[in-house]
Amino acid sequence: MTAVEAPEGSPDAGVPWHFGDPFAEQRSAARKVAVVDRSNRAVIAVTGPERLSWLHLVISQHMTDLADGAATEALVLDSQGRVDAHMEVAHLGDTVWLDTDPGATATGVRGGKQPLLEYLESMVFWSKVELRDATAERAVLTLLGPETDALLSKVGLPVPEQVAAGDDVTVRRGALGVDLLVPRDVHGTWWARLTEAGARPMGSWGYEAFRVEAVRPRMDLDTDERTIPHEVRWVHVAAHVAKGCYRGQETVSKVHNVGRPPRRLLLLHLDGSPEVLPETGDPVLHGERTVGRVGSVIRHHELGPIALALVKYSVPLDAELLVGQDDRIVQAAIDPDSAPETTPGLGREAARRLRG
Repeated sequence: MTAVEAPEGSPDAGVPWHFGDPFAEQRSAARKVAVVDRSNRAVIAVTGPERLSWLHLVISQHMTDLADGAATEALVLDSQGRVDAHMEVAHLGDTVWLDTDPGATATGVRGGKQPLLEYLESMVFWSKVELRDATAERAVLTLLGPETDALLSKVGLPVPEQVAAGDDVTVRRGALGVDLLVPRDVHGTWWARLTEAGARPMGSWGYEAFRVEAVRPRMDLDTDERTIPHEVRWVHVAAHVAKGCYRGQETVSKVHNVGRPPRRLLLLHLDGSPEVLPETGDPVLHGERTVGRVGSVIRHHELGPIALALVKYSVPLDAELLVGQDDRIVQAAIDPDSAPETTPGLGREAARRLRG
């Protein structure tokens, strides 16, 4: 199969967008198993005897008791509790692995954005912890589908509860499937090994389609400069509400305890009759009033054109919406089951089907 590159400006530049038939790839993932090259993700390794206590102070997740072999998610917030960066986390042996979208940044102590690793290094002070850019060491491959566990066993990798090690590969139950952090110098070898064992190659298009279906936000697509964790379902998942000390914690605790967020992330079904689709950042309109912003937009093999959008909490779930601008305005309807207070487990259920 010939890999097709992502369109210009895509956040997934550098990895295959699809392999000729994105809908067939999605069907394979839904029914059997597919593998996605996500080697464009940045990887940071955190080591040292105080790695957990230091991370506990710097990121939003409760880290001091994170067991060896545990996985979680975490955020870096600014001083107002707005989301700077999102990370997948795996603790194995003497290392905490953080992986995130390429180009991740955080707000420095003097304001202004700086690379995430640079920000984390600036917060070490006297802690006994070491950080390194491990992107050149590790590449991420993700397996999705109900036959994932069987495929792992077939290629001699452990089936993890959360995180396990095998053949110098860190195997983690991720947000949608099973993530493999493989040595980058044998990334191609592992790709071939997985596909020869029965995993269908799938591009980032397919992964994004399942992510949107599961109402899983992605940094800088489904967030903007005002986003707080509560709006995009990252409270509890990636932001701990009870622990103190981390930057932005006051906002997290206050909104959780005394109010609701101003916006909520919802799944939109888009009118598929026009050839055009809205783009990330386009407005969401209710009548003549702007009530939100469009995030991720994708074509799903079953649902058709869908999108995630940050929409004002006051907008009724049965509202008739228009999304887009200029010559790409289309009608949209909110999926009522995507409201977290309506069906809290919707995203988890969609993700569970892919994990097997």
